[in-house]
Amino acid sequence: MEKIELLAPAGNLERLKIAFLYGADAVYFGGRNYSLRANAKNLDIAEIKEACDYAHNLRKKVYVTVNIVFHTEDTLGVTNYLKELEKCGVDAIIVSDPLIIDIVKENKIKIPIHISTQYSTVNYEVVNFWKNEGVERVVLGRECARDEIKEIIDKTGMEIETFIHGAMCASYSGRCVLSNYFTNRDANRGGCAQICRWNFDLKNNGKKIQDQVKFTMCSKDLCLLEYLEDMINIGIKSLKVEGRMRSIYYIAVVINNYRRAIDDIYAKRFSNEKMLKYKHELDNVANRDSVAQFYNKFPGMDEQYFLGRDEVSNQDFLGLVDDYKDGYAKVISKNFFKTGDKVQIISPNKDTITFTMDEIYDEDMNLLDASRNPEKIVYFKVPKVVFKYDMLRICKL
Repeated sequence: MEKIELLAPAGNLERLKIAFLYGADAVYFGGRNYSLRANAKNLDIAEIKEACDYAHNLRKKVYVTVNIVFHTEDTLGVTNYLKELEKCGVDAIIVSDPLIIDIVKENKIKIPIHISTQYSTVNYEVVNFWKNEGVERVVLGRECARDEIKEIIDKTGMEIETFIHGAMCASYSGRCVLSNYFTNRDANRGGCAQICRWNFDLKNNGKKIQDQVKFTMCSKDLCLLEYLEDMINIGIKSLKVEGRMRSIYYIAVVINNYRRAIDDIYAKRFSNEKMLKYKHELDNVANRDSVAQFYNKFPGMDEQYFLGRDEVSNQDFLGLVDDYKDGYAKVISKNFFKTGDKVQIISPNKDTITFTMDEIYDEDMNLLDASRNPEKIVYFKVPKVVFKYDMLRICKL
């Protein structure tokens, strides 16, 4: 039986390589034009070609987002851009505007088309419409419940992709106008200012009605780990992780834990104990609470933040392993750590190593009491063999 696809975000080539190393079957990213997440670094054509070659050498896939809502001025150059993507060997494009489907057909561009969640597809009639248009896959809106997803799969036979983890939109996916209204930045053309994360005063007839805590309409994050086996069983084709602007540490931890959970399910060794372990890992790497949102019930007050929240920047990621020799790890430091700290090294290839940081050395092997400067090279002894792209983090156990 073909395994469900685990689809990871990749805001640049480094994130792409980390995503594949830690277990993704495919990645998605945007080009420099025509893509949402305009604040992500995104990839130029040369980088897209490199990404495709790298992925295909691993027998993995690359999907490129061309999912803005096109105004007339946005259409300039898009046909040539799509032809360039075809030459690069892109496995599919993710689109929200039917214009792109017409351009692909009229110019006989051989790239499969996936419909973006930005189109807010939430019923089987629309999926059948896309099927008749020659679309290969539909990414459903995050507002679909489990039974709706199953009905769509059963009545269309289409490849269905759903989000499994990451940030939620306070509006229907792809229908937000708050960013335009407050900041004149178009959320549907790549400029979302994330107004739903802002804090607001509550007023009645122009007068504040409470001063202590600001009002917010922020949704809690999505996590469907506990429903993973059910999602596989109902026939979903691809499970998508949100986060093209997330760190390499976030991508590594999230993808690695879903990879292990998926493999456990297919090997019939998944258990409640393992699920809780993976959930603990996922919770530690995020800065918002995560819930099932629409999958198992209509969201209520427990799925939302209304009166404040803490979003502390995650400082767990201490460094990236660059090399290993004679019992010592060479590490590119990312955050402060010191001797005496209890730390861990996580790896896509083996179990987590936990140990106490006894000694730290600089590049000239001078003894340090701490690693204070990001992106500096440090060395320290580790109890087991480690590998390039393993990650050092603080131990919270």
